Amino acid sequence: MQNRFKKRCRARSCSPMFSRALLFDMDGTLTNSDPFHHEAFVEFGKAYGVDIDEPTFLKYVSGQANSLIFKNLFSHVATEEHPRLADEKEALFRRLIVGRLKPIDGLVDLLNWAVERKVGLAVVSNAPRPNVIDMLAQLGIAEYFHTIVLGSELARGKPDPLPYLTGLERLGVAADRAIAFEDAPPGLRAAHAAKIATVGLTTTLDEATVKQNGADIAVPDYRAPGLWELIGRVIG
Repeated sequence: MQNRFKKRCRARSCSPMFSRALLFDMDGTLTNSDPFHHEAFVEFGKAYGVDIDEPTFLKYVSGQANSLIFKNLFSHVATEEHPRLADEKEALFRRLIVGRLKPIDGLVDLLNWAVERKVGLAVVSNAPRPNVIDMLAQLGIAEYFHTIVLGSELARGKPDPLPYLTGLERLGVAADRAIAFEDAPPGLRAAHAAKIATVGLTTTLDEATVKQNGADIAVPDYRAPGLWELIGRVIG
């Protein structure tokens, strides 16, 4: 990527100030990675006698922090072992995604549009940092983002609005001049609670469900006309 696209500040707590911003969840929003998470959990769960079918995955895994996932699904394993189990599962996930990820249609065009107009860009995710760094690198889009906000590194993750409020603070942008992109209920509720206009990607759930959880509009990808209408209204 050309130098003009490179981040001016790489530290996670340091970023330039902007007047407008786009904030993106990671899994299911920048890339349709949930099938690989499900694949990893199915394989991992077998070793612990846990059957994670699709309904279970959607209810207890998609968009959730690992601490809550393992509390709900691996309660028969000692709580102090949950971080180790989470690390093992995420390492399996990272092995499974090698060479298999691609950006959601239209994403790179939107990121280029934002860079050309000096719109602040953030990743706001409940995913572990190694996953986010690895996935952004595999997708070839790491250099676009000015900051990465992770729920696991804050006092509260999604569905609490704190991760999105932190993203706004780091970019220096007011909520009414930002748009959030999400695909799962915890993130949709977090963005809505932060009073950010929210786009629900239907990569994981249907249109009705994402709207019920706080999305202002639902789109299949970043080429949808309705998305660009919202962008025009909120950030111009």
